[in-house]
This record gives sequence, C-alpha cells and structure tokens, in this order.
Amino acid sequence: MINIKAARLGAEAARRLKQADCCEMEPGLTDDEFERVEAQYGFQFSDEHRAFLAAGLPVGSPPQEGATWDNPWPDWRNGDPAELRAHVAWPTEGILREVEHRYWHRGWGERPTEPQVARAVAERHLATVPRLAPVYAHRFLLAGREGYGHPVLSIWGTDIIFYGSDLAEYIEHEFNEDYERDWESWNPKATVPFWKAFLS
Repeated sequence: MINIKAARLGAEAARRLKQADCCEMEPGLTDDEFERVEAQYGFQFSDEHRAFLAAGLPVGSPPQEGATWDNPWPDWRNGDPAELRAHVAWPTEGILREVEHRYWHRGWGERPTEPQVARAVAERHLATVPRLAPVYAHRFLLAGREGYGHPVLSIWGTDIIFYGSDLAEYIEHEFNEDYERDWESWNPKATVPFWKAFLS
C-alpha cells in the first residue's frame, strides 16, 4: 500500500510539472505497467515516484542545445529497453568509469593494482548499494519502498550534488524559470547509504 504522504508529494510534483508546460505528457502508468517495468529493470519505484508517474508519464521535451540526453525523460511505456537499461545503470556505470581513472571508495578495502580486477571488485560492491531510479536525464531518486521525501540527486560520475530537497521541489527547480530557491533555508538531508558519501 502506498504511503499517503508520499502519494501527495508525487501528485504535487506531477501538478507542478503540468503547470510548467515543458514536456509532452501521456496518461500515467497503470499498476500492470509498474509491475512490468519493475520486473524488467530490477528496481521498485519509491511511493512518491510511483504517484508522480501514475498522474502522467512525461515522455518528451523540446531539444536543448548541447544536451547530453536525446530522451531525458525515461519512457517506461514505449522506450527502447537498451536505452532504459543504460539510464537505470547510469549512476553505477559512472562510478565504474571513475574507478578506471583511479577512483576508489574508502569502504572497499585496498584497491587491487590490476585495473580489470579493481573494476570487478567495484562492480561487486556496487551491486549491493541502494538502487536509484532515473527521473530526468542524470537526476535520480532513491528506488524502493522505504521512506519517502528523499532528495533528488544530480549524478555525473562521482560528481554528485543535491538537485532538489524532494521530488516536488526538484520539479520546481528544474522546470520553473521563475523559481528562486531560498538558499539560506535550503537544507536537504542526505538519506541514501553509499551515495550520501559523495554529498557535502
């Protein structure tokens, strides 16, 4: 059963996105579609993410000059499975790319000297960390049904920052040109084990 407060948060995020009028929206995902996506890609949406996508599925945004992503919104209904798998894997693949360039997490013990062995060890460790679900481009939200109101993270390799204190605030920040964050009072809390080690 979905947490009521999380459902309200997801619905508010969807309302703000529709109000921003920045992307094409399709009808929200059904329960059967959520079940298929979660089975196919190996994670569970958080309650607020689920409520957000049930209210409407964002599938397209106008192209932006210099954009890294052709399809920043994951199209969970009709998207290319290989693209969606790559999108889901983005956070861990980014860490692995950094491992190839000498990054090593302090919790993994001594780094093996052989690069291929180091990558294999890192892959084993990364298979155990909390999963993240793509929201938009390289913005991610904690996957799974534990808790709600987690911050949205912007992830580029090991360069990881807060991009919203929760899903609704993230949508406002990303898509409302008039939004002005009160930086003095803005104080997102890192909630995700492993990933929070990258956040200052």
